[in-house]
Amino acid sequence: MLDQLAQLGLSGMAQAFAEFEASGEGATLTHADWLGFLVDREVTHRRDKRLAARLRYARLRHHAVVEDVDYRVPRGLDRALFHKLTTGEWIDAHDNLILCGPTGVGKSCALGHKACRDNRSVLYQRAPKLFADLALARGDGRHARIMRSLNGAQLLILDDWGLEPLDGGARRDLYEILEERYGRRSTILTSQIPVDKWHEVIADPTYADAILDRLVHNAHRIDLAGDSLRRTRPKLAPKD
Repeated sequence: MLDQLAQLGLSGMAQAFAEFEASGEGATLTHADWLGFLVDREVTHRRDKRLAARLRYARLRHHAVVEDVDYRVPRGLDRALFHKLTTGEWIDAHDNLILCGPTGVGKSCALGHKACRDNRSVLYQRAPKLFADLALARGDGRHARIMRSLNGAQLLILDDWGLEPLDGGARRDLYEILEERYGRRSTILTSQIPVDKWHEVIADPTYADAILDRLVHNAHRIDLAGDSLRRTRPKLAPKD
């Protein structure tokens, strides 16, 4: 029986069958209850495998979940807005999210993790590294492939945006990413730089107007204040 279940690709059901046989609990169940239990375990197993695959693809930097977000820290986080964002309706509507301020750890990744749990494809990228990788990719033929992967994700997270002014290649890449995703996919962009300073970061008025037009006007906004959670997090006591 176990070999046949394995051959059929029903590994979750096979594992449940082996556990139930070993425990002896199955003797009290009807055939229908047995079958229901095995099918339920197979469904759960497949769902967990799909989630694990989405999380591997997403490459989220932090293992954060929305249930652990701390609203007690006085940083201006709108609890009602953040709770609304966790439903994912804004992703279905192809809206964007701009998260500015000392974001600390986790909110963009927590929303990304929730999107993965909701069966949406997610991709996390640190903006400085992404633009550097795209610049190198122009010379070795990978540029188009990377751009396709960026544009294919239902939710793209661009973290640490605006740490330094963009050069010409980075401006073009950012514009092309947002142009392809506009009205089709959602983007989260996190930055320590307020939106009214982004023209200076983009460093070209024409590109700045085009980029902000495709990013800001359909975006939800979270503007935080105060210290980063990285600074306020208690330190572990030194080991002996």
